This record gives sequence, C-alpha cells and structure tokens, in this order.
Amino acid sequence: MDPMRLRLLRELDDRGSVSAVAAALHVSASAVSQQLAILQADVPVPLTVKQGRRLVLTDAGRALAAAGARVDEALVLARESVGAFLAHDAAPVRVSAFHSAGVALFGPLLAALDGVPVALTDEDVAREEFPGLVAAHDLVIAHRLAHDPDWPRERMVVTPLFVEPLDVALPAAHPLASADRIDPAALRGQTWLSTHEGFPLTGVLQAIAALSGEPPVIAHRVNEFFVAAQIVRAGAAIAVMPRFTGRALATDGMVLRPLAGVTLNRHVDVLARPDALARAAVRRVRAALGDVAADLAR
Repeated sequence: MDPMRLRLLRELDDRGSVSAVAAALHVSASAVSQQLAILQADVPVPLTVKQGRRLVLTDAGRALAAAGARVDEALVLARESVGAFLAHDAAPVRVSAFHSAGVALFGPLLAALDGVPVALTDEDVAREEFPGLVAAHDLVIAHRLAHDPDWPRERMVVTPLFVEPLDVALPAAHPLASADRIDPAALRGQTWLSTHEGFPLTGVLQAIAALSGEPPVIAHRVNEFFVAAQIVRAGAAIAVMPRFTGRALATDGMVLRPLAGVTLNRHVDVLARPDALARAAVRRVRAALGDVAADLAR
C-alpha cells in the first residue's frame, strides 16, 4: 500500500472532509477522492461511508489509518537516522495552544528552548475538535474536564502536562471574596460569565448548579480570560477560571476562590501524531513544555 494513500485516510479522519484534506495538501478534491478510490480497490472491506454530504471513515478505515500512522512514524525515524549525520533540522516545530495555556506557557517555552525553531499559534476550539488539530500542528496543547471522554489514544500520543484546579473568580469587593472557600449554596442567585457552548469550562457551571440546587444565571459568554477578567473586575458577573493559568489575572480587583467540599479541575495535555514525535526536535519541545508546565503547577 502507498504510504501517501494511507495518510489520506488519517487526514480525512482529522480534518473532517475531502475538501479540507485537499486544501491542506494543496491538491484538488477530485485528486484526493481518486487516491482514496485506488486505496479502497486494494481492500476488501469499506474504508469510508457517506454520512450526509460528508465522507467519513468506517471502523476498518480508522484501523487502517492507525496502521498508516505507524508506517509514517517508521519513515520519519528512518529520515531522522540519516538526518543525524546532516545539518540541524531547521523546520520549525508547530505548536498550538488554547488561549490561557498560550499565555501561561509560550513565553517560558521560548526562553527554555535552545536553538530549536518553533512556530506558535492559538487554537481555541471545542473539546471534541482538539484531536483534529494534530493534522496541522506537531504538538497540540488541549484541555478537557475530568469527567469528559479521554482523547482518542489509538490515533495519537497523549502527554499529560498538569491537572489544573478550577476556581470561582469574583470582584475583590464581592461579599464572598473574603472567604477562603465558597459554599456552593452561597452561589445561588449570582450572575455568571461563561464560555461559549461546547467549550470545556461550560460544563463546570452545570456541576456547580447541581451542587447549589439552582440553575446559573448566565449574562455574558466570553472565551478569552483577559476579557472575562475585566467583566468580573467591573462587578458585572462572577466566573469559573483555572487556577494556574489564571493566576496572573487574579490581581487588581479580582480574586480566585476554591469551592468548599468539591474538587473541580481540568486536564491539560499535549496531543501529537506518532510520526510527528519521531522528529527529535518535536520531542525536545515536548520535553521543554513538560518542564515549563511543572514550574507553572508549582
């Protein structure tokens, strides 16, 4: 089987459509469809199926895509073994992070890297969209709540960075701000700021509502914590914010307080394709991210 055709299966699984695969690989959609058809002709079971107007992988297609990932990994390792005798790998390591992780990690990461070129970008997406980002980035910093489904480990390598507690952000002048911990019942009737629907922290308010016995009153929806902090400081709402990455925001008119009797947290992980990690430079950046994250958690 042609490794490039196997790669198309994985690209389709990660990117979600033939047109997205074609755009990423700078070829026509018909060329992608043709190569998938040639691959299908060599396999006795269906690899793809129509789902509405989209073409998606069957279980057999996903299994073959996972096998193709191991082929790509072996090819990259083979190139690396030759590259060790050549000049330094000059291709930048592509790293993406959701906003608060980028704020907390990107600066220290750049300071920690010694000559490894990186290309950094922010990708703030819904939880289920993070795995697809590995198609465009070598390392994807992603987050999920503790009760959310785990990442699809059959198609990627997951490296935990830290488990981050989630606190309630309040204006410094709020009556509850003087407490060391906040009883969930005390949050009844409060006006909240939330992230947009589908983003990981949205589910935290549902958990708090279950504890307080009253649905939250959501007046504002903002994903960017810098913007959210300004709304909280103004006294317009309270919010859920991460403790480590939100620490820099908890100054000048805003405080973070944990809930009493319950632990809320999110998992912050690095997602990567196995073939991306076959590059020594990518592994070095991942190791540096681990060191930076450990310092942040301390």
